Amino acid sequence: MSQDQLYLQINESVAQIVLNRPDKRNALTWAMWTRLGEIVDELTGRDDVRAVVVRGVDDTAFAAGADIVEFETVYAAQETSVAYTNAMQDSERKLARLEKPTIALIQGPCIGAGCAIAMCCDVRFADDTATFAIPPARLGLAYSLGDTKRLVDVIGPSRAKDMMYTARLVKAEEAYHMGLIDRLVGADDLQAAVDKYVGAITSLSRFTNATTKRTVQMILDGAIDDTDDTREHFMNAFQGDDFQEGRAAFLEKRKPKFTW
Repeated sequence: MSQDQLYLQINESVAQIVLNRPDKRNALTWAMWTRLGEIVDELTGRDDVRAVVVRGVDDTAFAAGADIVEFETVYAAQETSVAYTNAMQDSERKLARLEKPTIALIQGPCIGAGCAIAMCCDVRFADDTATFAIPPARLGLAYSLGDTKRLVDVIGPSRAKDMMYTARLVKAEEAYHMGLIDRLVGADDLQAAVDKYVGAITSLSRFTNATTKRTVQMILDGAIDDTDDTREHFMNAFQGDDFQEGRAAFLEKRKPKFTW
C-alpha cells in the first residue's frame, strides 16, 4: 500500500484514486489537492483507463473535509491563499470534466471538501455508514460557486440551501432519497456493487461514454440546443469504428468488442 496521502492505483482498465490519511479521516491537505490534479492530468492521457473510482483507503471515511489545521498558515498571506484556492478549484474542475466515467465509493464521513469531490464524480455509491454535510456556516466561511453549483445540479436549489443553511448531518438514507447518492448498498455488498457497475461501463463503448459526459457537461454549462459542431459529432459517429462493431454485434447476436 502506498504511503502517499493520495495515490493512483490501476487494475486493468479501471483506475482508483485513493484518499489515504486514515488517521485524519482523509482530511484534505494542500499537497493532496495538488496531487489530485496531477493524477487527473495523468488519467486524461491514458487510453487504457476506461473508468475511475474515487474512494477512501479503508471503510472508515471518504473524506472529513479540508484540513482546517492548515488554514492558519495557508490563509495568512494573499499569495498562499490564492495558490491553495487555485490548487483546490483546478483539481475539482479537472476531475469533474475528466472524459471518463467517474464513480465515488463512499463510506463514513463525506463532509465539506469531501462532499465537493464526490459531487465532481458522475455517480455516487454509498453504504449505510455514509454521512454528508456542508459545514461552512459553522465556521463563518463560504462554499465556492463551483462547489455550490455542482451541489445544486445534483440535488436542486432548495435542498442545497437547506444543507448549507443548517450545516446539518445528512445520513445515507436521506442522502439517497434527495439524490445526493445514486446507489445505497449494504456495507458488505458495496465493493461488489461498484465492481459490477464499473464492469458494465468498461464493456461498452468508450467513445459513447466520453461523448455522453461531454454533452451532459455542456448542458450543465448552459447549452440548450445543438450547434454545428454537436450535429457533426453526432453524424460522424455513424462512420466510427465503435458503431461498426456495435452494429455487427447486434446483427450477429453477440456482445460487442470495442477496442478504442
